[in-house]
Amino acid sequence: MLRSVGQRRVTGEGMDPRVAELRSAVSRLRRELAAHRVEFADRGIAEDELAALDAMALSGAPEVRRLRRSLLLVAGSVGSVSALAAGLAGVRRAVELFGPPTPPTPPAPRDPVD
Repeated sequence: MLRSVGQRRVTGEGMDPRVAELRSAVSRLRRELAAHRVEFADRGIAEDELAALDAMALSGAPEVRRLRRSLLLVAGSVGSVSALAAGLAGVRRAVELFGPPTPPTPPAPRDPVD
């Protein structure tokens, strides 16, 4: 397995395996995107959101709703580029390891004013 400069092999201790999978999938798609020489309109958005996904993974406890939002933006940006479909699917699978998004907390009921 080839590794990028500065990338370490993750051991079983101390890191959530979901985080390791997300970082790996994001890194793979970033490399594929960098190697894809054809320009497309939303390439910058995809690059920014992949960087955001990696930063969230580095934090160790990413917020599921934010992960899914970034995934949606990446998918919308590269979705029509068939050469990136496998890498995008890998990122989607990695995000899904974190489970469904938690529903927003409903506002506290207000006392009726008479």
